Parts: sequence; C-alpha cells; structure tokens
Amino acid sequence: MLTAPPTHDRERGPPWLTVLASKGLRMLKHVLDVVDLLDDPGVTGAAVVAYLDGVAGESGSATTRTVHGARGSTDFVQVRVPGARGRTAGGSAPTLGVVGRLGGVGARPEVTGFVSDGDGAAAAIAVAAKLLSMRARGDVLPGDVVITTHVCPHAPTRPHDPVPFMDSPVDMATMNAHEVTDEMDAVLSIDATKGNRIINHRGLALSPTVRQGWVLRVSDRLGALLEIVTGRPLVTYPVTTQDITPYGNGVYHLNSILQPATATAAPVVGLAIVAASAVPGCATGASHETDIADAARYAVEVAKEFGAGRLAFHDQAEFDQLVARYGPLTHLQTMGALPPADG
Repeated sequence: MLTAPPTHDRERGPPWLTVLASKGLRMLKHVLDVVDLLDDPGVTGAAVVAYLDGVAGESGSATTRTVHGARGSTDFVQVRVPGARGRTAGGSAPTLGVVGRLGGVGARPEVTGFVSDGDGAAAAIAVAAKLLSMRARGDVLPGDVVITTHVCPHAPTRPHDPVPFMDSPVDMATMNAHEVTDEMDAVLSIDATKGNRIINHRGLALSPTVRQGWVLRVSDRLGALLEIVTGRPLVTYPVTTQDITPYGNGVYHLNSILQPATATAAPVVGLAIVAASAVPGCATGASHETDIADAARYAVEVAKEFGAGRLAFHDQAEFDQLVARYGPLTHLQTMGALPPADG
C-alpha cells in the first residue's frame, strides 16, 4: 500500500531532520541550523541571540554587542549556561570557557557565502544551542559554561602563506577582551585550522595545553575524550613559541587558535578543525558540517567532565614545579620589548 510522503513541518523542519533527531544526531541538526543562520549577508549577533533564546525557551542566556574597528564592525556574542553547582548558583564547580575563534563568517563582497573560517563560530554557537536545549529538558551540567564568539559576514581578508587568511574588523586585543573572561577556569578554543601544511588530516586535532607562556604536554584525558567522541585515534599538532605570542609582534603564527592564551592566566587548549590539504580561510564551500558537529559534541563532553572535576587541562603540581624551577614565562603573553609590528 502506498502512503503519502511526509510533509514539511515548519516547526520541526523537513522530515530528514526529524529522522536525524530521532537517531540521536541532534548536534548535527543544531550545526545545520547554525550554518544556515550564519550563511546570510545580513546575519547579526541579535539574530544569533534570537535563535538561542528560541532553543532555550527563554531569554537572557545570550547577549550581543556590536564593536566597531578600523575596517568595519562585528557583533560579539556571549552565552552563559548556568550549572547546578556553578558560580551562578553560588557553588564552587569550575567554569569552562568555549571560544569560537575566527576572523569572520563571510568575506563579502570579495566572496559570496559562508567561509571556512566561520567553522569556529558555528561550532561554538552549536555548543550553546545544545547546552541550552539540555538545560531546558532538565539535563543540567555541574559547572557553568561561558561560550563566546563573534559574527561578521563582511570581514576583510589578508595575505598569508601558504593560503590567504581571513582578517577581522577589530584587532586581536579587542577580540580577546570580549571573548576571554576572568571567570573562565579553562578555555577550549575552537578554530578552523586548515590554511597550513603542518596538519595533513581531515577532522579534528588537539593542541598541547598552553598556560602563561608555557607549552605543556597534551592532557591525557582531553586526548582520550577526543578519541571517544570521534571514534578515531587522537591527532595532535605542534605548537611553537611564535603561536602563543600576541598577534601584531611581527612573527609568523599558525593561526589565531591560541590567541586566547595571551589574555588569561587559565590553561588554554586549541581544538582545531582541520583538512588534509591547505584550504584558504576565505574559501566557500569548504566547511564540513560533520566535522563541526564533532567539535561541538567534544566541547559538550569536555564541559560535562570539567565541571564535575573529572578532567583537568593540565597537571597543576607539575606546572607549579616548572615555574618554581625555571621562572615565569608570562612575558610571552605580552608584546615584548620591541615596538609592535604587523604580524
């Protein structure tokens, strides 16, 4: 007996999205919604806040602020998801920061569409959507999670070897000021890191932990958790001293994924969304939604374990011993002794 095909339900989306949700792939649904939202020349931070309010079933969790720079403006978005024992509730559970790093989600009018560099923003907003959805259903994490990113559909580009990079209307210090907060006890920085020939792998790659100028070993638990989430062996990538110094000092940086480490005393880990070939940050049609979803699911799992005290970004005793024996390296978080230069 033939049956009529399912109709498109505006509330729930097309039938195939309902199937995805029923199979437990809700994170991918969030990513698809977010990428569609961001792939719009008129997208704003207010549109992102409205979307997240709809997911949460209430307003107030997300805020946005427009900041103007020398080459335009961008909308910073901050989302707070309170935990059952987090600081918002008067508890002592640690707060995780999730930063979606990027120059812009679009490079109009130079190119048309959502750019590869926008993956970090898409992942961070999807993390916020998932955590707010969980909270609305009663699944409340132990600790607070603060998610930050920015939305700019008209960002500039700039030359970079081996492929062009996305730039931003505001400088890195301004981005850090709006995306890194003092309450973050650890920071997971998510960024598309495809414009290089250092990482020849499609999917995700994890950085060593960086704290106050020190490049520490890769966290065992963070690495094991990435293997669990992706179902694939852990991939890490090299981090140089140049990479953990501030932009604008005239030296080469792999990209901006570890720039939050220049603005906080907390440990920072970069979760890179990577490709097997060098892909320009300003390339369109180069985002892989399943990789973004893997990054977002990983961030959610990190938030669960970090807030519960089951996961550490680094060995605190070993870090204290390094500083006591060799001295602080906090000068690497500054512009140093020479005048700033383009970098």
